[in-house]
Amino acid sequence: MKPLKYIPAIVIFLSNTIGSHAQMLTLEQVKDSIRQMHPSLRMYDAEVKSMDAAAKGAWSWMPPEAGTGFFMMPYNPKYTRKNDMGEEGMGQYVFAVQQMFPNRKKQAAEYDYMNTMSSVVKEKKEAALNELIAGAKKNYYEWIVIKKKFSVLEQNEKLLDFMIKTAEIRYKNGLGKISAYYKAKAALGTIQNMRLMFENGIRLRRINLNTLMNRDKETLFDIDTSYTIKDYSNFQFDSTALINSRSDLRVIERDIQLIELQQQLERAKLKPEFGFRYEHMFGFGGQPMQYTAMAMVKLPFASWSSRMSKANIESLRWRRESMGFERQMVINELSGMASNMRTEFNTKRKQIKLYEENIIPALRNNYRTMQLGYEQNTEELFELFDAWESLNMIQLEYLDQFQQLLALQVELERILQIN
Repeated sequence: MKPLKYIPAIVIFLSNTIGSHAQMLTLEQVKDSIRQMHPSLRMYDAEVKSMDAAAKGAWSWMPPEAGTGFFMMPYNPKYTRKNDMGEEGMGQYVFAVQQMFPNRKKQAAEYDYMNTMSSVVKEKKEAALNELIAGAKKNYYEWIVIKKKFSVLEQNEKLLDFMIKTAEIRYKNGLGKISAYYKAKAALGTIQNMRLMFENGIRLRRINLNTLMNRDKETLFDIDTSYTIKDYSNFQFDSTALINSRSDLRVIERDIQLIELQQQLERAKLKPEFGFRYEHMFGFGGQPMQYTAMAMVKLPFASWSSRMSKANIESLRWRRESMGFERQMVINELSGMASNMRTEFNTKRKQIKLYEENIIPALRNNYRTMQLGYEQNTEELFELFDAWESLNMIQLEYLDQFQQLLALQVELERILQIN
């Protein structure tokens, strides 16, 4: 049974070895992997190719028509032959072909309409990519903050361990009270509990990122903890900037363009189309061979045949106006959201600065002062523990605020579509 005592050590060694060889992925590498591998983006690519392929069919002609049969045949077959008086027989055998020629302006309008449809899908792909990148940033930054919390826990665990061991020695030697000793022991258990929670948090973020990269969900990798807090104080949230950056707004722009092209197509449908018909006739009973050559024209602009196209043009005009109002509504909402986010972002940056420059340094100095007093027997353990507890709580609170700052930056970049 003795070898069993080495199992925990072996497990720890293997986990550390695996962790040390885990692939390191930067945020840019994660984003590149999403662009290349996420199935929803590849779905949009296939849809674009499908629409581009379908657009080539706009230049096709109507199929030629052919027919054959008898023309003006008598029911009595004997009349198809020349009679004894020398009179020619009756009836003919006919072969006919017909071809309608497409209107080039109608074909061009249909091609422009179908070819532009793929541009809408391309913008939808960019909008979907923006959401995926925002999700990746959110999980990546949360992972960074969790790793920072691990560092805080490790440092504070060492301080707590020092207090516990010192209190035990002093109590054994009759030099100190044990009143805060059990509070410190409980705090140590709380830290270990938080460690488990943070480890689970990292596993969840890893699974989320692997899912976004379309990889095996259990693939191990580590992240680069570097980050950049950006400054959007001077960024203008006007309609031009939003239209240039937001794919969903460009989708509306493309939809409006499609409506205009559809109107042109409906107008082109009112243009005449020409055709040609040729018939060749073989006469019976000595009749000479004959032919018919006819030019044909379709007149869709006639009042009784143009009602559908005219109604569609009017309907599309109102639909275009509706899309224009939708664009204004989205721009108004996005500019308001972006302005609110920027205000919160700037306020959060100021709060973070207060933590970094005032609150945490003051509490750290307070703890050092208490620790020095405790070592010199001028302070009690419970006072040192209170100083440690305040420092630990504020450091974790600071990281929560820092995570909120990064989340605001991610949301602002999502609104502005900065990938």
